[in-house]
Amino acid sequence: MRVLIISDSHGLTNELNEIKQRHHVDMMIHCGDSELLMDTKEMAGFLKVRGNCDQDTRLQHDITITKNDVTFFITHGHLYHVKRDIMTLSYRAEEENAQIICFGHTHIAGAEKINHQIFVNPGSIRIPRGRVEPTYAVLYIGQNNEQVKVVFYSLMGEEISDLRKEFTL
Repeated sequence: MRVLIISDSHGLTNELNEIKQRHHVDMMIHCGDSELLMDTKEMAGFLKVRGNCDQDTRLQHDITITKNDVTFFITHGHLYHVKRDIMTLSYRAEEENAQIICFGHTHIAGAEKINHQIFVNPGSIRIPRGRVEPTYAVLYIGQNNEQVKVVFYSLMGEEISDLRKEFTL
C-alpha cells in the first residue's frame, strides 16, 4: 500500500495537483491547513481534516480509517497540542486503536515509532520549519503489513534521503 501524506499547503493549488499526478498511490491524506474548501478539485481524492487555518466547517477535525488491516488516525494536531509534545495525540490515537498517526501543524517533517504507534508529520509544502525545502511524504506498507517505509520528498519531487525512515508495524 502506498499513501501520499501532505499538510499545511496554505492555499497552494497547482502544487497539490502536481504532487497528486507525480505519485500513483492507494490513498491520499491531507492533514489540514489547506485553506481550501473541501470540495475543490485540488482536494479531490484526499482524506482531509480541518486545521486551525481552515474555514470550511464541513471538514472533520479527526478521521480514523482502516485500510488493509492498518488503522490510521488523521488529524491536524492543534487540538492535541503537538507543538508541545505528542502525548495527548498518542493517547487519542490509542483510543482509536490506530497504528499510524498522520498529523501536521508544526510544519516540521519527520517520522518516528513510539511503542506500537508510527507518527508521520509530512512537514509543509508552503512554509517549512527546520528545513529549507518544503516537504511531503509517501508511506509505503509492505506485504503482510510488516514493513513500513516513510519517504519524504521536496516540492519538486526529489527524495530527501536524510529524512527516510523504516519501521516494522
